[in-house]
Amino acid sequence: MSSNKKYWKSVEELNENSSVVETLQQKEFTEEIPVDEFLGDKDSLESSKTSRRDFLKYVGFSTAAASLAACEGPVIKSIPYVVQPERIVPGVANYYASTIADGFDFASVLVKTREGRPIKIENNDLSVAKSGSNARVHASVLSLYDTERVKRPMIEGRNVSWEEFDREVKAELENVNGEIVLLTQTFASPSTTKLIEDFSSKYPNVRHVVYDTVSEDAALNAFQAKFGKRALPNYDFSKAETIVSVGADFLGDWHGGGYDAGYAKGRVPENGKMSRHIQFEANMTLSGANADKRVPVKPSQQKAILAALYGYIAGGSSTSNLSGAVDDAVVKAASQLRKAGSGGVVVSGIPDNDAQTLVLAINEALGSEVMDAANPRMIRQGNAQAVTELVDNMKSGNVGALLMAGVNPAYSLPDSLGFAEALKNTPVTVSFSLKPDETALLSKYVAAVPHYLESWGDIQYTEQDFSLMQPTIKPLFDTRQFQDCLLRWIDNDQSYYEYLKETWAGGFGDKSWTDALHDGTFKATSPVSVETANEVASVNVSSAARNLANAEEINGLELSLFTNTAIGDGQQANNPWLQELPDPITRACWDNYLTVSKADAEELGLVNEHVSNGALNGSYVNIKLGETTVKNVPVMIQPGQAKGSVGLALGYGKKEAIQEEMKVGINAYSLYKDFSSVQSISLEKAPGMHEFASVQLHNTLMGRGDIIKETTLEIFNTKDADVWNKVPNVSLDHIEKPVTSPEVDMWEGFDRSIGHHFNLSIDLNSCTGCGACVIACHAENNVPVVGKSEVRRSRDMHWLRIDRYYSSEDNFRDDLEKKNNISGLGSSLSEFKEMEEPADNPQVVFQPVMCQHCNHAPCETVCPVAATSHGRQGQNQMIYNRCVGTRYCANNCPYKVRRFNWFDYSQNDEFDYHMNNDLGRMVLNPDVTVRSRGVMEKCSMCIQKTQKTILDAKREGREIKDGEFHTACSAACDKGAMVFGDINDESAEIVKKREDDRMYHLLEYVGTKPNVMYQTKIRNTTEA
Repeated sequence: MSSNKKYWKSVEELNENSSVVETLQQKEFTEEIPVDEFLGDKDSLESSKTSRRDFLKYVGFSTAAASLAACEGPVIKSIPYVVQPERIVPGVANYYASTIADGFDFASVLVKTREGRPIKIENNDLSVAKSGSNARVHASVLSLYDTERVKRPMIEGRNVSWEEFDREVKAELENVNGEIVLLTQTFASPSTTKLIEDFSSKYPNVRHVVYDTVSEDAALNAFQAKFGKRALPNYDFSKAETIVSVGADFLGDWHGGGYDAGYAKGRVPENGKMSRHIQFEANMTLSGANADKRVPVKPSQQKAILAALYGYIAGGSSTSNLSGAVDDAVVKAASQLRKAGSGGVVVSGIPDNDAQTLVLAINEALGSEVMDAANPRMIRQGNAQAVTELVDNMKSGNVGALLMAGVNPAYSLPDSLGFAEALKNTPVTVSFSLKPDETALLSKYVAAVPHYLESWGDIQYTEQDFSLMQPTIKPLFDTRQFQDCLLRWIDNDQSYYEYLKETWAGGFGDKSWTDALHDGTFKATSPVSVETANEVASVNVSSAARNLANAEEINGLELSLFTNTAIGDGQQANNPWLQELPDPITRACWDNYLTVSKADAEELGLVNEHVSNGALNGSYVNIKLGETTVKNVPVMIQPGQAKGSVGLALGYGKKEAIQEEMKVGINAYSLYKDFSSVQSISLEKAPGMHEFASVQLHNTLMGRGDIIKETTLEIFNTKDADVWNKVPNVSLDHIEKPVTSPEVDMWEGFDRSIGHHFNLSIDLNSCTGCGACVIACHAENNVPVVGKSEVRRSRDMHWLRIDRYYSSEDNFRDDLEKKNNISGLGSSLSEFKEMEEPADNPQVVFQPVMCQHCNHAPCETVCPVAATSHGRQGQNQMIYNRCVGTRYCANNCPYKVRRFNWFDYSQNDEFDYHMNNDLGRMVLNPDVTVRSRGVMEKCSMCIQKTQKTILDAKREGREIKDGEFHTACSAACDKGAMVFGDINDESAEIVKKREDDRMYHLLEYVGTKPNVMYQTKIRNTTEA
């Protein structure tokens, strides 16, 4: 029998005459939604005082509203998805091929979008020329949501419409007295080159000056003199047998970077062979840290080394005055180069035309197949001399109009103050800027330009390799591309998109426009001819060699300026992901600093010391270069720094268009005199101590060979694996048993052969320490930024860290011998203390460490609320709702990879980074929970990615192929250092890695049986 009971929500419903009853029954919201206030026309929407948070509260839909709000149509029509956008399925990611080309970083990328929001950058594996993305490229998606962006065009500081902006600028250009100068970044864009030519035809007396913030002028000049094109030689290090680098950090930003993937291929021993890498350098760089042999030498000595190499290889003798030890290293390097022949290559970062001329001559003499001069790189085209002449012309009043695009000379020029004064003498100044930076603030006209993820474009990496840039979101603000502005000012009604297609009407090689846009990359011939010299000048190589050999050695301190992996040239200094990315060598973040050798530090009375909470502090110095003094520069004592030399990173010290929390470091561009990265300076100690944020305070392995296992190529080829990769033994009833033996296993296992079981392999030979995986993990898993103060308290939240270890002796083998020879308490106390101090020129190794996802996980046994448990697919899982923050799991973890949320890092004014504003939170991945205070978190092995792959295959009714499973870190690593897969798939690459003789587990003797494995580090120490 049915019930006739009446159910009611409130007492008010019992009153039949109540006006509220109808509202409750018919409407979801009893409170009226003020849609008219903020969903009217476009102008009222922009001027509304109602916050976006209120909008979402009333309307109740996701942060996709912010991207939809950028559309031309009224937002209210898009809310219910009555007519769903064709390419957008809620909950399903879309991927678009595009390209970053900001003048410093160039890379072909895939952009992951969710409901119209770009949330992650991936590598574009279809690209041959520049498929790998460094840490800055992966972090660039966050810069799209930078609250400091210029939001609309401005004239003399007031907001204007584009119509008024165009009208005034056109009038100025048509009546200008003096030349019109376009000062731009390297666009490496055929369509932009053609457009600038069209602009020059419209207006008389136009000159185009290309300015690279960090100059490759010497290499460009040498290549142009020899081959007639302003370009850079290309290198394929995967073909190299012997690599000799003289001051070139080719695993960093040298020549635009991107060489590490090819390098890593040659570093994995196959058929008993691997490349041999010899590095001569002053600063400890990524390249030096990965070298088989590293020789620390001052920059002035590097010229003589290059001259000696040329003499030994091309001339048969050397006339250098090098010291015995250095000359011996050069002789052996030259011998190995000759032996390698076409497999040998020499590279150099010396900012000197003669030096770069010799590099080309040496590689030509070797017949090097590694260097490719026929298909050179086009991503650096700056002309330092032209920039200097421009500033002089501005000072003399000869420049009538200056249009600046993609550059910030008021910050990055060595004489930025002189430029600022010269700008006052220029009647018309237009800055095309993403931010209201130092240059934009000094300009009369500021054109707000879109982020590259909102833009169209074409990029020429090399003579034959091209890629396309396409927008992945409609502009968030009232912005317009530089190219669209030029089209308006030459009275061309086309959009830049139409102009771009018209420029390439001749074709994209063997692809259509649609295919080229889909793939993002193609091979073709440029539709725009580039000026080349009709007759190549005769290059006097012998004269260049004599000049270098006779170069005077500087007696004082020599400064080497460089760009680090996080901040680069400083364009993304307002990106908190990058500010908190630890430097791979020093392991410090939120700073730049002067790197000094231990010997020089002792001579100058400079110290690094640990305070009571373990944090690192350091002395200050003042740097003097001629009339320029940079005060209060913090000092980091760096093992491996060449005595008599110091190093300092560019890109820091920005003051404009940057949040207060990220106004860190020293602006070193004032020391970048004559666009040379090498300067002669003097130092004086300054009062006070600087507070560093360093995530790793232990420097050496101290003989713990079970953490890093390494051996030489000779031993690897001639000895059994049990010699160089011995499985640890444990005691069972006083009998030594292998830790892998079932007899010593106290755990009850379960059948893991059914379904998927995931493993991750990390090859220490392929890992260069670049940090791209760290940023990719940040983006994928909503890892919070905690700031410098919290990092000093060892509260960084990185799910993935890259430990860096130095040897305390000249190499790690000597470390192990020293440890094994220790006997007695006295010897133990003294010699173990010595092993905590790195050598003056230590060997270096990098080791990525994340949750090891142990099958016998010690964290799981101690959690009182079962918040951490083991899944059948091999992942150690965290149930955030259960976690009560006891931190027992962190105490019981031998790998120290679990992170505790001391605070709410999202929507908390104490942590004013991207998670504290509506715009910044648009980057958050909706597939991953944002954790709250009191919760423990750590690597999840990207379970959301593995489950999506499984569900997609299930829906499509097919088996999963090897290579489909990825974690964020493995997908970001273009070097192949990280391989992820299902060990129950016998054909999978991960199974081969597990069965490889080089495989070992971290701290295997503990018996945790991790699902993360490592491949033993092999060094090629064989001298010629």
